[in-house]
Amino acid sequence: MSTVFSKIISGEIPAYKVAENDHFLAFLDVNPLCAGHTLVIPKQEVDWIFDLEDQMFSDLHLFAKKVALAIKATVPCIKVGVAVIGLEVPHAHIHLVPMNAIADLNFAGPRAQLSPEEFSLLAERIAAKIVF
Repeated sequence: MSTVFSKIISGEIPAYKVAENDHFLAFLDVNPLCAGHTLVIPKQEVDWIFDLEDQMFSDLHLFAKKVALAIKATVPCIKVGVAVIGLEVPHAHIHLVPMNAIADLNFAGPRAQLSPEEFSLLAERIAAKIVF
């Protein structure tokens, strides 16, 4: 299966990358709930997050934690919410969403509109705050 995320990993589709290592990639959601909404994925193509091997599952969450801390340091918010839905793309992924209220995690709600320049600047600012 070649998902849109696999195409981002391979470079076939561009993305606003925030963090990357040999096993994981974090990039801004191009249809975000709000500015800073980031997706964290394993490079291994697995449909359901709970099908990941235990170590990969654990490492994915530790990688996501580092990204979430950088988002919180960059985007004004009370907390960074975490959601795993898994219906929209058949590739395991974690949503990290800056939030100030529970309603900020409403995936049925309106989406934020950012320009390519805003996405690029935001990705650079978050990336600069990630500590590995």
